[in-house]
Amino acid sequence: MSTATKTRRGRKTYAIALSLILCGCNAPSFTNSGVTWKTYTNSRYGFEFLYPSTWTSLPPPENNDGIAFVSPQNTRVEIRGWAGNRLPDTIITDKNAKKTINPNFKTNQGVSGVLEVEVGSQESSMTLTLTKAQVKYYWQGRSPASEFSNYYRVFYYIAQEYRISGQGG
Repeated sequence: MSTATKTRRGRKTYAIALSLILCGCNAPSFTNSGVTWKTYTNSRYGFEFLYPSTWTSLPPPENNDGIAFVSPQNTRVEIRGWAGNRLPDTIITDKNAKKTINPNFKTNQGVSGVLEVEVGSQESSMTLTLTKAQVKYYWQGRSPASEFSNYYRVFYYIAQEYRISGQGG
């Protein structure tokens, strides 16, 4: 593949990602769309998120740090949430090795975090990362790249509704 082709493909992927992000800024409310929602609550870390009631949960990990749900139409479409204790900064010896991204998203609860959208050739995802006290919270929606535009607004809505209910840990 030529460099020009790679550059065009990279620009196309960037353009698709940008258009998806901009569409998500005006994501409609799904409360009146006929979707019935359930709430997953994690008692270990004190977080919760909505998921469509028709989706099936995968077996949770033994440590109870989160869960994943899959779509009944396509098991390659999933949403998952998990959390983990964050290492104190004093333990991290190489401060330059730490990747920092400024918050670019706020949940409806008012918690700031980072929302990243990755558009790949095979799979695409939306990942929300929040930090409160010494706990790092994650939520992710992912699907085959060819279907990501069908799920983007649902993923965005769920990320907006993500809640931290306690200190966790």
